[in-house]
Amino acid sequence: MNAESLLDPTVLARIGNLELLARTVVDGFVNGLHRSPHLGSSTDFAEHRSYMPGDDIRGIDWKLYARTDRYYVKQFEAETNTNFMVLLDVSPSMRYRGATEGPGSVSKLDYGCYLAAALAYFSSTQRDRVGLATFDQDIVEYVPPSSKHLRLVLHALERTAKSAASEPERPAGAPSRAAALEAPLQKLTESLRRRSIVLLISDLYEEPDAVLSALANVRGRGNDMIVFHLLDRNEIEFPFADATNFIDLETGERMPVIPEYLRTQYREVVAQHTATLGQKMREQRIDYALFDTSKPLDKALFTYLLARERFSTAR
Repeated sequence: MNAESLLDPTVLARIGNLELLARTVVDGFVNGLHRSPHLGSSTDFAEHRSYMPGDDIRGIDWKLYARTDRYYVKQFEAETNTNFMVLLDVSPSMRYRGATEGPGSVSKLDYGCYLAAALAYFSSTQRDRVGLATFDQDIVEYVPPSSKHLRLVLHALERTAKSAASEPERPAGAPSRAAALEAPLQKLTESLRRRSIVLLISDLYEEPDAVLSALANVRGRGNDMIVFHLLDRNEIEFPFADATNFIDLETGERMPVIPEYLRTQYREVVAQHTATLGQKMREQRIDYALFDTSKPLDKALFTYLLARERFSTAR
């Protein structure tokens, strides 16, 4: 099985162990980049020492040689103080799956768990402290950031995925509630005592201003913010053909709909919503990316890697 296929969510759905999944995906992704295994990690200058036979000449400080006429090698110490915290929305609306029905299909929550596991594993290889918070209307499970907490994070994600899978299937449009971001993010922000890279994974079923207000709690503490907006393909394209009753996710109100009459309007509303979210977040220097959960995870991994390198450079 090649590395590219292991980025496909329908392939990942067949791997039962999240730790194995995370390791396989990250190793394949990193190998595909043909780069150092410590991507995005920065180093700080520590001291000079005299050049010894066998040392790599690329480490010689030539400016110091010009002043002293002696060879000295620069020594560095790795920067290891980054906290990486994943905030995963586990509200009922995240359990929707509609684009690829049948064996191997993934819900938004499945996709979010795969992303969280892979990125936590990746960050741990960068010597970061990793943590996780799952939330609905309130915090469901919390693992504080620590260099020793990768296993705890992965086990928590596995419990989340299994718990969602054991619940009865919801038909398309069945009533469920979306997460309200303000309260859980406020509580989580108070627990982040060190500046962190914070990744929010959610379907963002709230008005853009409400989302930005909730994120301001996190950003206001000096944290670097990344937002991955997950939507099922059906939620983006609205491919339904038959007239049926759709149910509002928040109020439970039933609405008889003839899809072909509303498809164009629906797509315009979704496009405007995502465009507004993207614009407002960029204005607040928040990294935002929209993901179709039927697509491979490589875009998400690249997005995180680029944001991480930018944050490291800024710091």
